[in-house]
Amino acid sequence: MTLGALLVQPFADYAFMRRALVATFALSLGSAPIGTLLVLRRMSLAGDAMGHALLPGVAVGFLVAGFSLVAMSLGAFVAALTVALAAGFVTRITSQREDASFAAFYLIALALGVLLVSTHGSSVDLMHLLFGTILAVDDPALILVAAVASLTLVALAAIYRPLLAECVDPGFLRNVSRLGSFAHYAFLALTVANLVAGF
Repeated sequence: MTLGALLVQPFADYAFMRRALVATFALSLGSAPIGTLLVLRRMSLAGDAMGHALLPGVAVGFLVAGFSLVAMSLGAFVAALTVALAAGFVTRITSQREDASFAAFYLIALALGVLLVSTHGSSVDLMHLLFGTILAVDDPALILVAAVASLTLVALAAIYRPLLAECVDPGFLRNVSRLGSFAHYAFLALTVANLVAGF
């Protein structure tokens, strides 16, 4: 058997491999520009922090509805967005840097999520929540990932100019436009949406 056949055969034979490939491609389309902008904005820690901040929302969604994609995704989105907004609020009203605020809030959120899952579920449930596999992607999850990637690309195209201006010189953008805060919060929401899709 040739090398090309070895690379193509699993995708031709198994639907779960095709779904995993499409999900990975969709995640990379939406997450790559988000990651690049996080680095440009000196917020690379924020992506990691919000990724961990998903857990309490996922835990609440799991406790309410079991392994429901809608409940767990909605809970994760609300939890991570709450952490992002709280960290942004603390940064704006104090002299603390944004990455330090994210670090504090995500540790609290992560501890709360582990506490919720460990007190109301089994260790097997906790392992399923923390460590998934791309090969387990089903059709509803694939639709969610594709929808988030599409929304991300359209939204980034719409707010690209103010977002890039805020990355380079936020003071200038504040002086010439009122779109700086809107672009910042919209970008945080898109980051959370991509993290939820990846989770």
